[in-house]
Amino acid sequence: MAKQLWFLRHGDAEPHGARPDAERRLTDKGERQSKVVGAALAKLGTEFDAVLASPRVRALDTAKLACKEMGCEPMVHEPLSGGFDRDDADELLAGFEEDGCVLIVGHDPDFSETIRDLTGARVDMKKGGIAGVRVERRTGELIALMRPGDLRRIAG
Repeated sequence: MAKQLWFLRHGDAEPHGARPDAERRLTDKGERQSKVVGAALAKLGTEFDAVLASPRVRALDTAKLACKEMGCEPMVHEPLSGGFDRDDADELLAGFEEDGCVLIVGHDPDFSETIRDLTGARVDMKKGGIAGVRVERRTGELIALMRPGDLRRIAG
């Protein structure tokens, strides 16, 4: 059976220059987006073996808020801080069972490029958006791409 890797781009954050990049916080909108994505995934019945997040404040807070809605806890995964790519995705997934399902929370353009490298699909990851990729033998299939508006409708 194939593994699944789900990508959650952090919610809306303070503008560049507001504080050092790694310390930029979510805006009120970003907090709402993060809660909505967690509620939508919970409503869809999606369960993850692990939720891994970039240590950057906006991504880690996105993960914490989404996980609160899903009843799980995120863990910091340093490679998600910047420069995450297909090789990192392959290495990460190697640590999980054949039917493993992992949610990663981080940044673009890393996520859009990694999804393209895995699937060939060109995607535009919106802040607070999510994509799911089924990965088998180093090749991937895009199985879900949801923007914040889609997630709001699902969450109700």
